[in-house]
Amino acid sequence: MEIAAVVFVVILIAVAAITFFVLKRALKMAFRAAIVALILLIAVIGGASLWWFSTTGRSDIQPAATRKSR
Repeated sequence: MEIAAVVFVVILIAVAAITFFVLKRALKMAFRAAIVALILLIAVIGGASLWWFSTTGRSDIQPAATRKSR
């Protein structure tokens, strides 16, 4: 699940970069920066939550009982 958190953050960083360049002529710099900051904030919070919830509670899971075959 840690890989999913990293992939999520990387994808949203790419989305933020693309958004920044697409909005280059449409909006002023302050609005572009605010939109990109919002996307990056979502990326950081989402990645951190994926990482946090994937690492907690794993010690409670017991491995399945297996029998050796003859």
